[in-house]
Amino acid sequence: MYLYFIRHAQSENNHLWDSTGSSKGRSDDPRLTEVGVQQAEILAAHLRHAAGAGPAPTRNVQAIDDFRLTHIYCSLMTRAVATATAVAKALHMPLTARDDLFETGGIYLEDESTGELHGRPGGTRSYYQKHFPECQLPDTVTEAGWWNRPYEPANECMPRAKRLLQDLLARHGDSDDRVALVSHGSFFNFLLAAAVNLPDPATSPTWFLLNNASLTRFDFKDKQTGVVYMNRTDFLPRTLIT
Repeated sequence: MYLYFIRHAQSENNHLWDSTGSSKGRSDDPRLTEVGVQQAEILAAHLRHAAGAGPAPTRNVQAIDDFRLTHIYCSLMTRAVATATAVAKALHMPLTARDDLFETGGIYLEDESTGELHGRPGGTRSYYQKHFPECQLPDTVTEAGWWNRPYEPANECMPRAKRLLQDLLARHGDSDDRVALVSHGSFFNFLLAAAVNLPDPATSPTWFLLNNASLTRFDFKDKQTGVVYMNRTDFLPRTLIT
């Protein structure tokens, strides 16, 4: 399996933090900004133009732009679904949402007077069907939303990442499938730790940062895990790197 981790394009919350250094006034499920929409479109065009032709090369770490994706999965958070939809449309591929690819913490808002973090419902099935009709939804998405639970504590993130990776390996591990995950920057740290046996990021002083719409590639072959590259944004104009 060749695994491509794509961080979603710039969200309203990303822009809020970059502009103010604060999360005050954040959305529980932010949309893409205008910059984010541009990033997603350029990312999608890059993946389309660099799709390659003929049989895909195996274990070729030099072919950094030979994607030829076979599967696209995304988080159910709006910023990830919107980014993944742009990619799926450009590649004329199906898009499947997963309810285990969400950002750490889940869907929540902070009570600014007490600091308490309260879980929120998340998007409803009709919301996704209206705004992202191309996206195949899991059964856990209902008219009551898909989250509907408390804030995810940090000690639950690593086990979730391990379960996700085990499922992907069970589905794609013994193949040359080229799988894209459109997910989130904080969750990437847990997936990376699960993939290469790093300490749990919840208790580690080390943190890996990703830019919006960036590309990271893992190769899972012959019971080995290769990190081919991380946080690639060379396909974006410098003015759109966030």
